[in-house]
Amino acid sequence: MCRWLAYTGDPILMSELLIKPKDNLIHQSLHASEAPRATTNGDGFGLGWYDNQPYPGLFRSIRPAWNDMNLHDLASHIESPLFMSHVRAASLAPVQETNCHPFRYNNWLFMHNGQIAQFELLRQSLLAIISPEFFNDLIGTTDSEVMFYLALTFGLEKDVPSAIAEMVRVVKSEGEKGVTGDIWMTLAISNGKNLWAFKYGSNGKGPSLYISPSIEELVRINPYLEGMYGDFAVCLVSEPIGDYQETWRAIRENSVVLVKDQKVTVDSFQVI
Repeated sequence: MCRWLAYTGDPILMSELLIKPKDNLIHQSLHASEAPRATTNGDGFGLGWYDNQPYPGLFRSIRPAWNDMNLHDLASHIESPLFMSHVRAASLAPVQETNCHPFRYNNWLFMHNGQIAQFELLRQSLLAIISPEFFNDLIGTTDSEVMFYLALTFGLEKDVPSAIAEMVRVVKSEGEKGVTGDIWMTLAISNGKNLWAFKYGSNGKGPSLYISPSIEELVRINPYLEGMYGDFAVCLVSEPIGDYQETWRAIRENSVVLVKDQKVTVDSFQVI
């Protein structure tokens, strides 16, 4: 499975999280420790970030993250208050730039770790459900991008948890027509102001997802960190990074995380 990281808080250089910490995301592209099927995520990577432009920036490549100096250079020069990064382990969909995460629609960014079981048997029926308003913007072949455009069809821009719940319900419903329709996912979603993360699995066991400790906790552990991230910062990851990995908190099964107005809430995510 893939690995990802999402950050929101005071503006920082992306390299502060993507490159400098121990077991950072680039390290995880080669040596993931909590991926059940693949420790290597070398089938491309992507960066998405928000700044003072109307729409988020996006850079994606099919090169392995550990072997692309452009990634190092960009991350060391771009400062952002909200950014996402993803390293990919391909399943059925081919290795191509349009299949790399994050995916972008207007001011929205979306990335996914997990899978829709037997997606190749469900793809045609799921594509037919996507609204014509969004269909022509879909340019890749992954189950992840289909999930994004289904959620947009179901009102993601107005109510994120409701749209994601309906997307999962529809996938499972389509699966009842001869295939499983099981789905496993962690998602990171943002509109540039708020950040959502989801953890869900049809069998009650979603992929790993962690949230960073509070700034106060980090400063207590290491006083030299005081002032580095300002007054508020949150990072969500597939696997903990840095020197104090025991302080990262695992997100419980079937949950939705919302970071809004410098507050973090974790609620149950239910699909009826």
